[in-house]
Amino acid sequence: MSNTPRQFGPETQGGVYLRGLSGAKPDIPTNFIGLEAAAQKKMTPAAWAYTAGSAGLETAAEANRAAFARFPIAPRMLAGAATRDLGSEIFAARVAAPVFSSPVGVLEMMHPEADLAVARAMKNLNLPMIISSQASTPMEKIAQANGDGPRFYQLYWGKSDALAESFVKRAEAIGCKAIFITLDTLVLGWRPRDLDIGFSPFLRGQGIAQYTSDPVFRGLLPQTPEENPLAAAVHFTQLFSDPGVDWKRIAQIKSWTKLPVVLKGIMRADDAERAVKEGYDGVMVSNHGGRQVDGGIGALDALAKVTAVIGGRVPVFFDSGIRCGADIFKAIALGATAAGIGRPYVYGLALAGEQGVQAVMEYLLAELDITMALNGCPTPKDITRDLLG
Repeated sequence: MSNTPRQFGPETQGGVYLRGLSGAKPDIPTNFIGLEAAAQKKMTPAAWAYTAGSAGLETAAEANRAAFARFPIAPRMLAGAATRDLGSEIFAARVAAPVFSSPVGVLEMMHPEADLAVARAMKNLNLPMIISSQASTPMEKIAQANGDGPRFYQLYWGKSDALAESFVKRAEAIGCKAIFITLDTLVLGWRPRDLDIGFSPFLRGQGIAQYTSDPVFRGLLPQTPEENPLAAAVHFTQLFSDPGVDWKRIAQIKSWTKLPVVLKGIMRADDAERAVKEGYDGVMVSNHGGRQVDGGIGALDALAKVTAVIGGRVPVFFDSGIRCGADIFKAIALGATAAGIGRPYVYGLALAGEQGVQAVMEYLLAELDITMALNGCPTPKDITRDLLG
């Protein structure tokens, strides 16, 4: 077996052109605009509203894209990058690239294999996935599909501390290497696309498999979720939201697990500084893809400020607004340890299940690889701030 790192750009691009000699075209569009348009045609109106929609007037989602435009790449010539090694280490896991799948809930709306398809695709590429609290499949089954692939767990902390602890213990038992606590969704944002069609997947029992499979949650119900699924769904809605969660509450997690704990949803330098001082093992800059706070700043703008104050003391992860490999390059140049993908892989899932997810992720890695080659960056560590204008 060759030890040569996979050259994602030439391999993926060359494969498309070679197949084109016989008249074949990619089944999955290679750019985000085409990908999104194809997925919309395939998805139900409810699935499209849930995935594509953002909070309020959707200005935070627009701000995410505007922020990427404020950090253009200034290509460096003749720096030498004949081969690239995108490999990175994240919480002791050696992965193919500093790229991961961000947690997205209710994937059963997009494809019947839902999280299982994502788990297999990410394993195939040796990229980390973050398992969602709002998954359509219990985390134990997701881990089984993911095999020896690197994985983390995203925790929503609601009204029940006992339930939060149970989720953490289960995540630890299935081999997750870190816990990401989502801070920005202690109550669901105002999402007009969902509201205007009166659609909540959770009340329909979708996206709550982590709860209905959990012994603590099941112990709170007078009837099992199988006997009375509506009552289970309603009880979930009563437990999910708790805007009263604070720094003191989440500090309990340190007595529950020895896994690294990352705070997801950090958008301010002062919150990032406090996270480090409180002893957390990383932060994740994210505005939930613009789905929570309308009128908010772009996540990439926040990343530049957060990495400046963190100063390399802990890893800084990033998502929100990434649409192409060049976006990943920009995030890493601004100090991100790794970049998370959300809507693009969900659209791939909607189009072709596991194969669709894998194709989209390979496209992103290919463009990242090519962008690195064109800027003289043999490794992700060579992607530095001075490469941005």
